[in-house]
Amino acid sequence: MTRIDAKFADLKAAGKKAFVSYVMAGDPDFETSLEVVKGLPAAGVDIIELGLPFTDPMADGPTIQLAGQRALDGGMTLERTLELAREFRKEDDTTPIVLMGYYNPIYNRGVDTFLADAKAAGIDGLIVVDLPPEEDEELCIPAQAVGLNFIRLATPTTDDKRLPRVLQNTSGFVYYVSITGITGAAEAEAGDVGPEVARIKSATDLPVIVGFGINTPEKALNIASVSDGAVVGSAIVSQIGAGKSVDEVLAFVKSLSDGAHAA
Repeated sequence: MTRIDAKFADLKAAGKKAFVSYVMAGDPDFETSLEVVKGLPAAGVDIIELGLPFTDPMADGPTIQLAGQRALDGGMTLERTLELAREFRKEDDTTPIVLMGYYNPIYNRGVDTFLADAKAAGIDGLIVVDLPPEEDEELCIPAQAVGLNFIRLATPTTDDKRLPRVLQNTSGFVYYVSITGITGAAEAEAGDVGPEVARIKSATDLPVIVGFGINTPEKALNIASVSDGAVVGSAIVSQIGAGKSVDEVLAFVKSLSDGAHAA
């Protein structure tokens, strides 16, 4: 059982929905990013999604693109991202960390080396948005062999014919992308999301967590009420990009987590 599996078991036992937060590793700099990440669990975050900076983030909107560029400009690399995770693990050995990014930096490092290093750093799962199920032998299956969850995205365009293929090697949870398009491009609507979550849950026992387009406590509450939890990324990253203090960022995260946990 991974930390992700254990977290969802605990949440289910407590009758609670999950709140997942995304932050870009190294944004606006290593030290500030580490301080934010260390503060997330106390702000109510159940699972941390840690963005891996990349030069061509095709699924991300301007907010996260700019965050990645700030991180890269500050010297952030895959190795430094794993270092950030290692530093976090010195104080917290229970909160799950999902590394979210693109395959190029992983391929460049070498899959076997990357997986060993990620596991040693305390990473629990991977979301690699540009590796479809047809490429499962490339990273998904090797990752699960070393004990890392491989989390797949489902979208409004994932029809009933495609869904089984998406789910076949997925573990940890299913990330339902609530809108068509890039991150931060539109707002999620519970009325649209609920039937899609139910459709996915009819095909898997995994939790279904909803992200993209959630930017207020009310929205987190509404989305968590029709799913197993909510993910917020761009709204948090925009606070960091606006130069808010660590305390201000974490207070905003707390408001969002309170919303999701009220569902």
